[in-house]
Amino acid sequence: MDKKRIAIISTGGTIEKTYDELAGVLSNRVSVLDVMLASMQLHGIDIIRVPLMNKDSLDMTPKDHELIARTAGAMAEAHDGVVVVHGTDRLANSGDKAYELNPEPPVPIVFTGAMRPYELRSTDALQNLTEALLAVQLVPPGVYVAMHNRVLAFPGVEKDREHGTFVRR
Repeated sequence: MDKKRIAIISTGGTIEKTYDELAGVLSNRVSVLDVMLASMQLHGIDIIRVPLMNKDSLDMTPKDHELIARTAGAMAEAHDGVVVVHGTDRLANSGDKAYELNPEPPVPIVFTGAMRPYELRSTDALQNLTEALLAVQLVPPGVYVAMHNRVLAFPGVEKDREHGTFVRR
């Protein structure tokens, strides 16, 4: 059986925040994505890591969103699916830009993130990454967000801050 080649683009965000005990803050200093992936059983897929940036999405600029969208489009041309790990505050900005620049990608492009960092005991990070890796293999080509047991297609997705998840506009 041929393995599916899935590109994972990491951009930072809460999902990858680590605790800096000297400063007493959560920050994006190192990627924990490899630790998360190593804890998963990933039979049938080959992961190609693309460490694009490691930013809190609140610090992202329009150029960052465009770079993410263009990189996702380029990876979609060479892989069986693309997962973008992104901060949730501006995930919809990058998702909308990815849809704008890649309205008909050849494979699924699935964004995901977390409301609570992987390092916290009550995190949603591993669940959301797992859901994105499954969704990218099952949904038709398009641009999506996969989190909290839901897959929503762009455009028309936004963060519901009151409920801590993503919804249709």
